Amino acid sequence: MPKDEIKNLIRKLRFEHNEMTQQDLADRVDVTRQTIIALEAGKYVPSLALAFRIARAFDLDVEDVFHYPK
Repeated sequence: MPKDEIKNLIRKLRFEHNEMTQQDLADRVDVTRQTIIALEAGKYVPSLALAFRIARAFDLDVEDVFHYPK
């Protein structure tokens, strides 16, 4: 794994939150569905502001959604 790769639990969290769709999450955090797809695939690292919006959509802290390796 590259040093700067940030892992996330977005896909898992969507399913734990009433099977929220990618579009539902995208609408909640004001991005496109394609952005959510890229995030879940690990092909895109969110801005800090977007990371906070996503965490808040799940009523979690950023560290509960995104993981940076030590």
